[in-house]
Amino acid sequence: MTVGIQLSPLAEIPATTLYRILWLRVSVFVVEQGAAYPELDGRDIEPGAMLAWAEEDGEVLGTLRLLDEARRWRIGRVVTSTAARGRGVGADLMRRAIDHALAQDASRPFVLDAQEHLAEWYGRFGFVVSGPSFVEDRIPHVPMTRTP
Repeated sequence: MTVGIQLSPLAEIPATTLYRILWLRVSVFVVEQGAAYPELDGRDIEPGAMLAWAEEDGEVLGTLRLLDEARRWRIGRVVTSTAARGRGVGADLMRRAIDHALAQDASRPFVLDAQEHLAEWYGRFGFVVSGPSFVEDRIPHVPMTRTP
């Protein structure tokens, strides 16, 4: 089947799809990675926030969040289901979010906090490590930036 990539504000996402998006985020970030933290942090409903997701046969295979922080774009909550890993779903989501943001305002940089072992993967999209590593929820992370 064909994987469809969608991008929308939270309020416009069908309830069942939104449930599957949030279920995937909690399943991976909280359960799989054992990081008990407030996954639902209130940022999904900020003005300008967008959720991207990949869907196939009604199943959400991956998702990410794009935040409009006025002077910069922030990408976060990038996650792919176990079954979809290695299929390029995450890369498709990244490209869709970046393209959308650039169409809105190409003059702003992008930022994200990457799990350290994924820094090279984010580098494929023009992100570079922009600060010292830090530990969040027992997982090493690095701040990364993509210049305009």
